[in-house]
Amino acid sequence: MANIPTPHNSAKMGDFAPTVLMPGDPLRSKFIAETFLDDKVLVNNVRGVQGYTGYYKGKRVSVMASGMGMPSIGIYSYELFNFYGVENIIRIGSAGMLHPSLHVRDIVAGMSAYTNSAYAKQFGFEGMLAPCCDYGLLSKAVEAAEKLGVHIVPGPLYSSDTFYDESAPLGKLRNLGVLAVEMEAAALYLNAARAGKKALALCTISDNPFTGEGLDAEQRQLSFTQMMEIALEIA
Repeated sequence: MANIPTPHNSAKMGDFAPTVLMPGDPLRSKFIAETFLDDKVLVNNVRGVQGYTGYYKGKRVSVMASGMGMPSIGIYSYELFNFYGVENIIRIGSAGMLHPSLHVRDIVAGMSAYTNSAYAKQFGFEGMLAPCCDYGLLSKAVEAAEKLGVHIVPGPLYSSDTFYDESAPLGKLRNLGVLAVEMEAAALYLNAARAGKKALALCTISDNPFTGEGLDAEQRQLSFTQMMEIALEIA
């Protein structure tokens, strides 16, 4: 296919399974492949953004990192959906807690994604958008979590373009019932919608921006196994 390989992905057509799990951190991608996948093959390592394809309980599945932020996941998810024939992308990332009912290590599923990003303007709509996940993937994730005995909370996320945000929007978003803040889901959902594909963001709460409580980088990389298992079960 003329569009592949790309400047960001050296994989060949057919190297990716129809469903790709997408953590932000390349080391988390490596951890998932080494921990959960049989007969895994490294299919992309351009810029160290590791992508693997293998088998989970006999089912072919891929995992590849997205990098950090909407511009980065925007590139990788666009190429997977539009060039590599991927049908489903499940983001498995970390998020900061906004809703007071949540705790560190809780798992949330993004039904929709508020955003301060201008990413959607490229699609020709000048109003405000809060793109949504695929309901089929969401319902399967909730069902899989119940079978695994894991509590999962569906609701809106906030995808921010700014990690250090001087406009301080988090208290206002918490008052609107937004569950958590992260940096990728809105671009992923918009790319999926435009391509006619499916996407879901699962996030483990890694920190509380209001109190400073949080997990360190190694804990985020290695300890989010319940979220990983939910994603693998629905892949």
